[in-house]
Amino acid sequence: MSMFKNRKAISPVIATVILVAVAITIAVAVSYWMSGITSSYTKFEKVEIQSAQVVKDADYWKVTFNLKNSGSATATLNNVYINDIAATFLDGVPTSNSTITYDTGGTTGELTINSGATSTALIVYIGTSYLDLSSGTAVNIKIHSAGGMDYIKLIELV
Repeated sequence: MSMFKNRKAISPVIATVILVAVAITIAVAVSYWMSGITSSYTKFEKVEIQSAQVVKDADYWKVTFNLKNSGSATATLNNVYINDIAATFLDGVPTSNSTITYDTGGTTGELTINSGATSTALIVYIGTSYLDLSSGTAVNIKIHSAGGMDYIKLIELV
């Protein structure tokens, strides 16, 4: 036992520094691990209506949207509302001037925009005799996504 009496342990200051360094290293490792787990659960869609062009035809106004998904998840746009009245999906050019319809460039009525992508495929047709609208009237267009988000644009008919 006498050989252990002459040995000295590390000082309390050095022991404290080592414990703090180990604790900080473990905290940094856990935070990186948690951020990796949460990033897979926090994807979101964010569609920006960059512009809307309005062109008048004899029977309807044609509104073409330039959209960008700046979110981290794919956005699926599935409904269009004009002044809070649902538009009907139409694949092509409308034949009646008393309805509101929209075209997504496909056959399903849904427009899918990947994260970071842009699209100009959403076209809304507003009949000239719909609700007695005339040139100069402001119209509220709301685009609804499958994720439950609404994207609103106020346009003026020309």
